[in-house]
Amino acid sequence: MNPSILNQNIQQYITQNSGASITKLALQKNPFPETDWILILNQIEAKTKAKEKLPTWFSTENIIYPGKVSIEQTSSEKTAAYKASLITGKTLIDLTGGFGVDDYYFSKKFKVVAHCEINNDLSEIVKHNFKQLEVKNCFCYADDSANILNESEPGFKWDWIYIDPSRRNDAKGKVFMLQDCLPNVPESLDFYFEKTDSILIKTAPLLDISAGLSELKFVKNVHIIALENEVKELLFEIHNHYSGKITIKTANLIKDKTETFEFVLGELEYPSFHLPQKFLYEPNSAIMKSGGFDEVSVSFQINKLHRHSHLYTSDELIAFPGRRFEIEKVISYNKNDMKAELLNQQANITTRNFPDSVDTIRKKWKIKNGGNLYCFFTTDKNDTKIVLICRKIT
Repeated sequence: MNPSILNQNIQQYITQNSGASITKLALQKNPFPETDWILILNQIEAKTKAKEKLPTWFSTENIIYPGKVSIEQTSSEKTAAYKASLITGKTLIDLTGGFGVDDYYFSKKFKVVAHCEINNDLSEIVKHNFKQLEVKNCFCYADDSANILNESEPGFKWDWIYIDPSRRNDAKGKVFMLQDCLPNVPESLDFYFEKTDSILIKTAPLLDISAGLSELKFVKNVHIIALENEVKELLFEIHNHYSGKITIKTANLIKDKTETFEFVLGELEYPSFHLPQKFLYEPNSAIMKSGGFDEVSVSFQINKLHRHSHLYTSDELIAFPGRRFEIEKVISYNKNDMKAELLNQQANITTRNFPDSVDTIRKKWKIKNGGNLYCFFTTDKNDTKIVLICRKIT
């Protein structure tokens, strides 16, 4: 950590240039020759990225930012706050502290939070920022988290261990597995359970849920968190010796509400199928990641269009965790119907269980993007290729 970056004039310059083009600024002369120009530019770029993702940090004076990669990889405040709402206790240790966003929100729920970060410079930055943010119950340790766990008093157990393992550089090109990350959680589980009975593991959204479950044990809940309909995190909630059923819990954090849906993994559900009715439903991205497509049909008592289409329909409009549409017309996907209805038109296109891509459809039928029309190219229960022409219900 370079303390010269805290010079009042430099901090004012960083704030004033937040959002400015780094490329253009880099061509200018450094107005503060006593401080590295690249360091100042990096602070401006990182603060710009923090404006939407980390508004508390952005609006707090004298915050020091790490490299832009750390900002890109850290949790957003919205997902961190939601994550902290899932667990409770007195003590939590974060084995992979990073920029400390998760721990800032954990500190609001726990009496003591330990932030472990093996990168000494990053640990010092977080320690400084916590002072600026007036966080008094989060303690920073610049060391390997295994050492911190081993130094705990004999018999002491943390209420929770939190881990956000990072993928090893030598694992590029391989299927994403937890064993390819640092720390290697599957290998270390027995050691962790000597220090706690409850573990929360955060992973990137590209991890296959079944693959994660195959590597872990004692999983009670899997949380899928989406922000504005983009899946951001998977959370595996583990409790020592748990042997019950696994619940999949989805949450889509949007501006004015949180869409939630959950189901028990492995319980057989028997969905109903129907040709398109008056209304169409498209699940949010968290539900799509969960794979609970039959469970959606049963839970909301709506019909699936086809076993593999993952679109739903009903005659009565219901509240639903995803997008809702009113179906204006259903046409067969053939030359005559397409020419009559959609050739040279403007529409938003989605494909589900359909052989052609969106780009192919647009090019073939000269359909411009945008407008108020929503067209779903899909397959119905009779294996017929159809197009649903809809209006979005806001």
